[in-house]
Amino acid sequence: MIQPIDSHTICAISTGSGSAALALIRLSGHEALSIANRCFSKDILNADGYTVHYGAIKKESEIIDDVVLTVFRGPKSFTGEDIVEIACHGSSYIQQEIINLLLESGASMATPGEFSKRAFFNGKMDLSQTEAIADLIHSTSKAAHDIAINQMRGGFSKELKELREKLIEFASLIELELDFSEEDVEFADRSELEKLISELIQYVDSLAGTFKYGNAIKNGVQVVIAGRPNAGKSSLLNAFLNEDRAIVSDIPGTTRDTIEEVITIKGIDFRLIDTAGIREAKDQIEKIGVERTMQKIEQSAIMMFMFEEPELINNMDVEGDLNEIGFSRENLVLLANKTDLKNSNQTLPEGSIQISTWNKEDIEKVKETLYSTFLKDQSILENTVVTNARHYEALIKAKGDLQKVETGMQSGISGDLLAMDIRQALFHTGSILGEVSTDDLLENIFLNFCIGK
Repeated sequence: MIQPIDSHTICAISTGSGSAALALIRLSGHEALSIANRCFSKDILNADGYTVHYGAIKKESEIIDDVVLTVFRGPKSFTGEDIVEIACHGSSYIQQEIINLLLESGASMATPGEFSKRAFFNGKMDLSQTEAIADLIHSTSKAAHDIAINQMRGGFSKELKELREKLIEFASLIELELDFSEEDVEFADRSELEKLISELIQYVDSLAGTFKYGNAIKNGVQVVIAGRPNAGKSSLLNAFLNEDRAIVSDIPGTTRDTIEEVITIKGIDFRLIDTAGIREAKDQIEKIGVERTMQKIEQSAIMMFMFEEPELINNMDVEGDLNEIGFSRENLVLLANKTDLKNSNQTLPEGSIQISTWNKEDIEKVKETLYSTFLKDQSILENTVVTNARHYEALIKAKGDLQKVETGMQSGISGDLLAMDIRQALFHTGSILGEVSTDDLLENIFLNFCIGK
């Protein structure tokens, strides 16, 4: 059983570490106002919620800092409890002195994620919404931010709750049949249930299918730049970044290790990986570099394969390399480089983009191609997108449970066995929202939160 949260009042610094212009210190619990009142120059015990007070934090007669103190009354607060937020100057010394004073006055130090955990236990948000808080804090692109905001505001939860309501309704009817099994009564229309289960399988499968986009958007779309030595891979990376990040030389094999940098295209982060040229290694170091190239290719969502157009003998040179690599053609961007040095008309591989890394318009064209290769359907971002691996795993398990129900209905198995599989589907979808969870699961989730959130 999940244990209820402790009733003690907690405090923590909610802003980043180090010195800054301002910092925020947060208190939450039934003694939040009385503890803050002991340290504040004004009486706030009877202060209304959503009010702001200017005064000093004092230790006996010594003034630690002039602060702005905001009062939130439970249950209309983030945690559902009384909350006091103290905005002080960002000196590390000041922050620590205020924390020490609050601890001396009766507060306890918050553990990682404890404010969000209290919000969950007090019914202010479900588990998927609290996890979205962490995603929002760590979002580095507009797309990641928008997905986290949508999930935090309950977009994902709403869809899951609707799914669960349909399952619960039919599960209830089948359970009712079991109570009247001796009368041989069917309360559930089996043809309707079959239709519903089929629709739910498609829905869950579609939702789980967004994870490949959501995970990439959350962590950055991994793009490997591959090709033979001296094809212009490092020049392309430098052109994307508009700086000399990678060493460029006419000597083949200059790049021996991978170099990774991030660029943002239309609100989505792309993690570009410059790699060693693919060829038969001439020494042990180059061999390791080529092996790392192949590893990065296997791990990447998109491969940009570069070749030199002037030196292209025929398409089979490129096709042979691509066949040997075995990367999905659907997520392949072919770049015929050094078109500024073109000295002959070549028949290029189908789908090739002719570029020169010195031409800014060509680089913009490649960026557009990268974006459209990753996000073939723009409408994906307008709907619910799964970004959390835990949610994805639960959806896959729920899909398996529903497929068992579908197979069972087609083979005519008894209602009690159908009910077991439906209950399992409900369990797995409920685990996403936190309606079904364990202490270990919750501890693992909130352990990864910041202290003070």
